[in-house]
Amino acid sequence: MRQSTIPPVVAARWALWMFVTVNLVIVEVLFLTAGTGKNGVLTVAKFFGVHAAVLMLFQLLLVARLPWLDRRIGMDRLTVWHRWVGFTLLWTLLTHAVLVVLGYAKLDGASMTKTFFALAGVPASLLGMGAAAIVVVVAAVSARFVRQRLRYETWHGLHLLLYLALGLAFVHQLQETTTFSSSLPAQIYWWALWLFAFGALVTGRIVMPVWRNAYHRFRVAEVVAESDTVVSVRVTGRHLDKLPARAGQFCIWRFPGHNHWWPANPFSLSAAPDGRTLRLTAKAVGDTSAALRHLPIGSRAFVEGPYGAFTSVHRSRPDALLIAGGVGITPVRALLEEQPAGDTVVLYRVRSENDAVLVDEVRALVGYLGGRLHLLTGRTGEGNSPFDPDRLRALVPDITERDVYVCGPPAMTSAVLSALRTLNVPHRQVHAERFGLA
Repeated sequence: MRQSTIPPVVAARWALWMFVTVNLVIVEVLFLTAGTGKNGVLTVAKFFGVHAAVLMLFQLLLVARLPWLDRRIGMDRLTVWHRWVGFTLLWTLLTHAVLVVLGYAKLDGASMTKTFFALAGVPASLLGMGAAAIVVVVAAVSARFVRQRLRYETWHGLHLLLYLALGLAFVHQLQETTTFSSSLPAQIYWWALWLFAFGALVTGRIVMPVWRNAYHRFRVAEVVAESDTVVSVRVTGRHLDKLPARAGQFCIWRFPGHNHWWPANPFSLSAAPDGRTLRLTAKAVGDTSAALRHLPIGSRAFVEGPYGAFTSVHRSRPDALLIAGGVGITPVRALLEEQPAGDTVVLYRVRSENDAVLVDEVRALVGYLGGRLHLLTGRTGEGNSPFDPDRLRALVPDITERDVYVCGPPAMTSAVLSALRTLNVPHRQVHAERFGLA
């Protein structure tokens, strides 16, 4: 079942980078035709300034959760790109700010310190300084060693300050006539780009989730304890047959009235959507997930999504290998309900058979498909790594001829992806998604 068409993820990446390239070319043209600054340093500062604006707008698109991009590229990859673009934005802004101060200091024959405080008294400059300061603070708390020591809610609250920075940057650019209104085409371009980016963000992050929850009216229908530490929650609602959800995707779940509003978790759908209910299965790893077993039947649920590219949309071969670790079995179990004709092999990695969540359901589905389930138990250590390339080849000799789906803890996922590269499994046949919000 080789596909002759361009894979969806490739098409989406080309479309995204083409959008970026076209806008960079337009910005370069506007920069070159707008004239120079008051001196050479200020001209270079303006160059970095307009590119910082483009980076800010690109950041908005990466986190807008646009369905067309999310279902083809995946929120995990978009989030990684958002992180790296963010740090690029940080250094671009700092370079722009330093060059502005240096340029005016040379122009006035004053020290940089005196020039800095003089510029702080100019509204347009003060707005830019405020935006840059917020970006610096958010970048500092997003550094990995700091982020790991903060609660997600704390980090997320600070991260929301970026929207304030964007507002300040927008007004700052409005008042900088050399970049925003140097010509009528420049004004039309910048207004269109800002409106498009903000419109995408508001639609994807606010309008669509609010509308879907008002339309579907999600409620808890059933709570089932799968084990001492794992619980499944079945959610129902109106017209769920019109919710564009697929097996392998995840939603961001909130249960207002039971927990505070702000705690939210990305949980995969552990059963293929059937148009009547949605099911999530979660392991108790925090206060929010641990409390799921106490959800009252009939209580409201606020659901964002569905999100994710871990779906059968990306299948390119008739046979499949599904690899899961721990509670990562949940999207894999859902995918088994959407498996087309072809041989299916499931590798399920757990410490012991007692930790194998939903294993009976998985075994039944694999049996129905005529496939094979390998339950890989034991602690990972020297001599006990089932995801070494040789062991993977021994378990699945035709691994290079299959689509491979991988979901599990980060260390396991990384080990499997490394082994697949060693085995020369074509990149387009490998599908992995690391679920998370940060």
